[in-house]
Amino acid sequence: MDLKQIPVDELQLGMYVSKLDRPWTETPFIFQGFILRSQKQIEVMKQYCIHVFVDPEKEDLSEVEGAPGGSAASIRGSTVYKESASLDVELPRARIAIAQTTGVLRQISRDVQVGRVVDGPKVRQAASDITESVVRNPDAATLLVQLQEKSGEAFNRAVNVSVMMSIFGRFLQLPRESIEQLGLLGLLQDAGKLKLPTALLEKQEALSEEEAALYQTHVDHSVEILSNTSGLPNDLPGLASLHHEHFDGSGYPRGLRGVAIALPGMIAAIVDAFDLLVAPPPQGRHMSPSNALNLIYKGRGTQFQPALVEQFIQCVGVYPVGSAVELNTGEVGIVIAQNSLRRLQPRVMVVKDAKGYEHRPYKMLDLAKEPKAAPDEIYRIRRTLEYDAIKVDPRELFL
Repeated sequence: MDLKQIPVDELQLGMYVSKLDRPWTETPFIFQGFILRSQKQIEVMKQYCIHVFVDPEKEDLSEVEGAPGGSAASIRGSTVYKESASLDVELPRARIAIAQTTGVLRQISRDVQVGRVVDGPKVRQAASDITESVVRNPDAATLLVQLQEKSGEAFNRAVNVSVMMSIFGRFLQLPRESIEQLGLLGLLQDAGKLKLPTALLEKQEALSEEEAALYQTHVDHSVEILSNTSGLPNDLPGLASLHHEHFDGSGYPRGLRGVAIALPGMIAAIVDAFDLLVAPPPQGRHMSPSNALNLIYKGRGTQFQPALVEQFIQCVGVYPVGSAVELNTGEVGIVIAQNSLRRLQPRVMVVKDAKGYEHRPYKMLDLAKEPKAAPDEIYRIRRTLEYDAIKVDPRELFL
């Protein structure tokens, strides 16, 4: 069936928007083609377009707001958070919290490998410190974990996942204690991987059936470790068993589906998968954030809870904090802060010129203020790059 051109005033929930009257890159929408599921999406569409092209064959009324299982209201809380610290003020505090948490995780790694008991209160305090920073200003912790040097340690991704889960909880307006629970879960849910052979964790080829079965045992190991750790919430071991369960029941270890998977587990599944997609080898797939979000989006309704995927994409944004971007001038920079009102125009720190030479000192651009790249051209982002496409020492941010 051919696409149907309609004015934006005639858009309705459930319609599949296949094409716009302008390039997708000139709008806040990440995906080139999607189903309208909320009135807010329609209102944003009206701000940017006069008419659009819809595909009647792809219309779907099953997951719009108000439909069973499709409403964001069922997963969002009511706690409103306001930034109480600027990025510049929060960066040093976030850096201390992340450094201390990394130290705690290294100690846990050593303890687990030699059979010692994990210090539950200490890791719980680390999660609390990260939560406090995220509540004050979520961009600071995000920026630091994305810029830190990646290593091959078993807990390498844990801090990153913890920070991202905390930020997602804040975005969902969950209570403060729920955000801390998410942060703690992110730190510990993969503790069981310390019981697996390093060669298995670092293997980049497809796993055999026997290897896949062995890999999946890390979930049971995590549950056992956390169950034997005093000072942790009683429900944490059970929640740690959920991040590989799939919304359609195809996951492991128990094949849970739909509402049988607790909300923290559904959040953990999305965040863990996204972080794995953007992380460097051997454990990660080294994708750009935009490509990773596309894969997460394709997994909605099968691997992930659909409404939660929509919320995660809004949370991460078109240009995630810490991501490397190429500007229309050919210069390369790092997104250091979101602009909540103008998502396509974040704050960018330019670190390389068009020829690849380092800018010294780094040039700061607030794209929302439409700085000029040339007399007749303003700065804009051309594309996103892999997270570690450019290296910056986080200490250079404290200027």
